[in-house]
Amino acid sequence: MSDTSVRLRPVGEADRPLMERLWLLFRHDMSEFAGRLPEPDGTFRSDRLDNALRGGPDWAAYALTLGERPAGLAFVRNLTGATRILNSFFVVRGARRAGVGMRAVRLLVAEHPGRWEIAFQDSNPAAVRFWRRVAAELAGDAWSEERRPVPDRPEVPPDAWISFDVPPAER
Repeated sequence: MSDTSVRLRPVGEADRPLMERLWLLFRHDMSEFAGRLPEPDGTFRSDRLDNALRGGPDWAAYALTLGERPAGLAFVRNLTGATRILNSFFVVRGARRAGVGMRAVRLLVAEHPGRWEIAFQDSNPAAVRFWRRVAAELAGDAWSEERRPVPDRPEVPPDAWISFDVPPAER
């Protein structure tokens, strides 16, 4: 990676082709842990992608970039509520294990300070390590983790959820 400057670029409907490609990579990676196969046309369910790109006051969608190159995506929901929820977060394999994810999360929570909740699956050991490290680095000992059932999916193991607060930056 020649340019290691991580940026969050807000995206919307005009960025749909790029975001659809990143979404497909993300869902492919997640299929290992969710046991899901693509639809007959080779895509994965995309309702979260659609919601994020349509935007509105409750959503923010970002492309993660390294210089001018796409390196991942992040979708935040519940921006008008008391707790921000990281709906989707993905870093392409070629940018992993280089601090890109941590730098992107730091930018994301600085952009939307307040209470945060992030879900991940216990079956994904890299995500378990990453999100616990994120919580510890951003909140010290002031974070929690709990298991919650996946709505309308009783056959699926519960998701792990971490919660922490990020105060607004002093100006």
